[in-house]
Amino acid sequence: MSYKSPLAHCWATVLHGDEANKMRQRVANYGIGTGNKVALKKAEELRTSPLEKKSKVKGGGTKKVCLPAAKVKSMSAAEKKKVIAAKRSAASKGKYKRSSKSNVKGARKKGATLRDWFEKENWINVATGEPCGK
Repeated sequence: MSYKSPLAHCWATVLHGDEANKMRQRVANYGIGTGNKVALKKAEELRTSPLEKKSKVKGGGTKKVCLPAAKVKSMSAAEKKKVIAAKRSAASKGKYKRSSKSNVKGARKKGATLRDWFEKENWINVATGEPCGK
């Protein structure tokens, strides 16, 4: 909703009459206020939706790929490369999770609970081979 009227930011005609404008200009001349142009510009900024604003920051996702050591040892170089590339691609887009196309099968033992999987496995970084969490 974009209006070109200077009244669009509050729709109150009493605040935009000649007397109110003179008062606002006097206050700005004293160095206390900012005047109409600055106030209108600020109101227009506030009117824009945060969803429309483009973020200047790129990335923000993590690039680290951690899997259980036993699974990493059983993976081929091509499989490792695929998982690493998927995670880095997601990270460069600011996403936290990699594509589901790169899901790894057989990383968790049959019957293991999530708690067992996270606490009892030896997790290593697929790209570097170092322990995760360091």
